[in-house]
Amino acid sequence: MRTFTRISAALATFAAAATVLPAVPADNADLQALREQVQALEQQLKVLARQIEIKEEAATAAAPTTAKVTVNDKGFTVASADGTNFLRIRGLVQLDSRLFFGDGGGIANNSFLLRRARYITEGQFAKFYTFQFVPEFGGNTVNIMDANIGINFDKSFALKFGKFKSPVGLELLQSDAWTFFDERSLATNLVPNRDIGVQASGDVLNGTLNYTAGVFGGVPDGANSGNTDFDNEKDLVGRLFYSPFKSDADSFLQGLSFGISGSTGREKTASGRTAGYKTDGQQTFFAYSATTIADGQTWRIAPQLDYRNGPLGIVGEYVISTVNVRPSATGVKTQLENRAWQLSAGYVLTGEDSSFTGVSPSTNFDWKAGTWGALEVTGRYSNLKVDDAAFPLYASVTTNADEATAFGAGLNWYLSKAVAFKFDYFQTKFGFSALSPAISANQILRQDEKAFISRFQISF
Repeated sequence: MRTFTRISAALATFAAAATVLPAVPADNADLQALREQVQALEQQLKVLARQIEIKEEAATAAAPTTAKVTVNDKGFTVASADGTNFLRIRGLVQLDSRLFFGDGGGIANNSFLLRRARYITEGQFAKFYTFQFVPEFGGNTVNIMDANIGINFDKSFALKFGKFKSPVGLELLQSDAWTFFDERSLATNLVPNRDIGVQASGDVLNGTLNYTAGVFGGVPDGANSGNTDFDNEKDLVGRLFYSPFKSDADSFLQGLSFGISGSTGREKTASGRTAGYKTDGQQTFFAYSATTIADGQTWRIAPQLDYRNGPLGIVGEYVISTVNVRPSATGVKTQLENRAWQLSAGYVLTGEDSSFTGVSPSTNFDWKAGTWGALEVTGRYSNLKVDDAAFPLYASVTTNADEATAFGAGLNWYLSKAVAFKFDYFQTKFGFSALSPAISANQILRQDEKAFISRFQISF
């Protein structure tokens, strides 16, 4: 259309030129020839303009206008013809079985549970704007896990507003569907879960460095924010994650990424300290006394790494989490420093690549065709140590352990990208304060936790 406009302008110019030519005397052959040339050129331009106009009309008619509908292991997607707008519906369902050994059958329930049941809606509009809404129907209550909008200016700078995962724990940032084990490690007890806030993030240095910086309402260790903030204080959160060999296809270090994250802020009231630290079997082995409150600065720091090389995957992180607490509203204030670390690995026996976003089987399970999907073996070792100063003023020595050390082994069977069975065995040994009695008043802590967790999962 722009070409047609320019030609139209040229036609107008020539027409104007033709109109100002003086009347041609019968014997003035040169002026008559000039007039004829202008008229011929004007006719040629009209023909050319029409030809271009026809081509533009044909191109417009041929352009796709029908929305694209896609159904695959990424969900149900409806997208505009040009791809700048889309709506995607996904889901996650995890049905677990938990068996506990060596507790006499009367301490922890051997049970089935709907661990997660999520209906995920996400999309994009006007190319740059995204949204996500994730309600959780698993467990005993219904709540909103994620509700956020984003503005993606380019790969180096994007903004996100709303409720989403706080970018501190590496294992926590991985999708619930694609962790090596059914439950995250002891180290994830010390990082915030989902929080309400705003963050900026992006990839720079040719995509080798990912940065994230945000301001959040602030939540205690292992906690999710509600839909409103519980105090006036805010947390500053940041993360740098570096993949220096990302572009070196010939290096065995291509899949190495490492970084550091952290947070700082202030927390107050009982809502500002953790509700408790849990084992791999999701039993609470440490909790502050009911009267203990948070009152003062908190900070966390978490160095972390992720390594992928073909079927091998390794994830490791170390977390230090501090909190200032009082035994009551008027009691003495003490800063406690709790520490945890974990190292986990997975190896895909069927040869597919290990990935932070899950394993994609080269063939789906089909017993008639003789294909079996992908198999992955996993292992993990983790430890969490509570500050000795927590006892006995801020936490009971009779009902709490001050340390947990766990190892786990598992087998993951991916029937397809969307369907999987997972089988994990965990064993956790507890440590106690020197002030603790010989026999804990908490029956859970009187023996090692030995738990077998199996899961059937659909994620799309």
